[in-house]
Amino acid sequence: MSTRKLIMWALFCGVLILGAGLFKLWQTTGDGAKVQLLQLGDSAVLGDMTVSVNSVSKDSTQTLVEVSMQGVEGADALSGWRMLVGAVISEAQPLADGSGTPCTTTKLAEPTICTVAFPVSEGTPTIAYIRAGQQEQWATTP
Repeated sequence: MSTRKLIMWALFCGVLILGAGLFKLWQTTGDGAKVQLLQLGDSAVLGDMTVSVNSVSKDSTQTLVEVSMQGVEGADALSGWRMLVGAVISEAQPLADGSGTPCTTTKLAEPTICTVAFPVSEGTPTIAYIRAGQQEQWATTP
């Protein structure tokens, strides 16, 4: 193959790579890339579980989040909860004595209302719940 043909093929491949990159950039900036933040009290259905964040409060040692969960009998109620503050993601921690109703397991027919505890932190937290490959997030300020 001559040098001219190799240069033409290299240019052609470069244009294809550039086109694929532009397509991917366009794809990630579309409407599907927006994150929806639910408000306190809003419910979301993730897989077979209906969940909501009812309230968020802080004390000197913990951030306390009251949640409501329903739809699965005997599921671990703490599993899947996360808190994002700044660039730090925290997982649920044990609830201090007398701080609220501990989360144990969920029920199928009636809502489980309990308190999920996270480490205390500076800033405004965003609460997230992950289940069945889906994620929903709640804003904690009006």
